[in-house]
Amino acid sequence: MQNPSKEEMKNILETSKTIAVVGLSDNPSRTSYQISKAMQEAGYNIIPVNPTIQESLGVKAVASLSDIDEPIDIINVFRRSEYLPALAKEAAATNADVFWAQQGVASEDAFAYLQEQGFTVIMDMCIKVAHSVTIGK
Repeated sequence: MQNPSKEEMKNILETSKTIAVVGLSDNPSRTSYQISKAMQEAGYNIIPVNPTIQESLGVKAVASLSDIDEPIDIINVFRRSEYLPALAKEAAATNADVFWAQQGVASEDAFAYLQEQGFTVIMDMCIKVAHSVTIGK
């Protein structure tokens, strides 16, 4: 499992507009909320993907990736590693081409499957940290 270079991540973050956040909480004390809020403040369109909430960050939540009817640039995952293979299959049915699993979240099977599907795959890395390091805002 090899993540893209910093330069490639910078390019992804500079050219992306919409991030579907799987497992985004509506609780401001949760990491998923704090990181997604920072990315929203950096100018990204955040789509909460969580069947247990109505909305987060002022945006109506959807139950699954298949419920999103607009282009997605990045699928950012805040779920435990064991959920990644199923999420990878769901992601493959979307128009996204970047699958980003947060720090501490990784799956060899999901990584290999997504690469076969033509995705750029980033695992076990915080999107906010990558944004700070590569873009510096």
